[in-house]
Amino acid sequence: MSMLKHLLSMDQLGAGEITRILDTAESLRQVTDRPIKKLPTLRGRTVCNLFYEASTRTRISFELAAKRLSADVINFSADAKSSVSKGESFKDTAWTLEAMGVDAIIVRHGSSGAPHQLARWVKASVLNAGDGFHEHPTQALLDLFSIRERFKDLEDLHVAIVGDIVHSRVARSNVKGLVTMGAKVTLVGPATLIPAQAKDWGATIEHDLDAVIEDVDVCYLLRVQKERQNEQLYPSDREYSILWGLDRRRASRMKPEALVMHPGPMNRGVEIAADVSESQRSIVLDQVANGLAVRMSLLYLMLGKPEDGVDVGASV
Repeated sequence: MSMLKHLLSMDQLGAGEITRILDTAESLRQVTDRPIKKLPTLRGRTVCNLFYEASTRTRISFELAAKRLSADVINFSADAKSSVSKGESFKDTAWTLEAMGVDAIIVRHGSSGAPHQLARWVKASVLNAGDGFHEHPTQALLDLFSIRERFKDLEDLHVAIVGDIVHSRVARSNVKGLVTMGAKVTLVGPATLIPAQAKDWGATIEHDLDAVIEDVDVCYLLRVQKERQNEQLYPSDREYSILWGLDRRRASRMKPEALVMHPGPMNRGVEIAADVSESQRSIVLDQVANGLAVRMSLLYLMLGKPEDGVDVGASV
């Protein structure tokens, strides 16, 4: 199975490709348990983090993943100190990176479709680290990895994705990945936060969290993205937490083995209670740790020599 040149959307990945990425991540995770946490696979390769939006977890995770594989890393943040503030266009920046000979560009951008455009301009591999309200495929892959780690198989699992669906690229990518792997997905939230087109995603839509909480294997809570809302789409934080937040009372009604997930950062006391976020059900910190292995897997498969198999015994 040949690996993709770019990873722009979960639409590109069938069940076989997803399984291969997750299996490779499982092998590469052994590297993080060694005293010397590096493989020589991408020595001589250059990876650029091109971030037009602030991100701590995703950027650091990609940077560390590239360094663990011995790649050189360039971090480009489009802030007041960068050439973007002087009027440099997205296209100019792409061509500058192309001229420098980078092998992969990890891009996060506020405009939906920006990574697709970038992939048309450069010879380097492009990985989408979040674009507008569109997608965030590596988050979906690390979430699938985290669920599979606990349940071994995603087929027929019931996952509820709860909250601000309309502004969430994480929700879009996760629905695609989960449905591809045979899971049942229910989107839960106020009608104002579920987009009209969601009914075409292959998920069920429900507005009452209490109606599904006892049936789900995973309750995946989304952050209410106030910074993306031009108008108030729900009455108040307090009312949101009463109707759609996961507190101890609701969590106590979940199946004994059911999991709680959140992509971070969390609004504790709004979509999730502090004690629930730190409970035995919560695998939020596992998600962060697994993000490193999954991003190593993608860089390894896209830039390395995946046909040789993963040799975690190799050292730098």
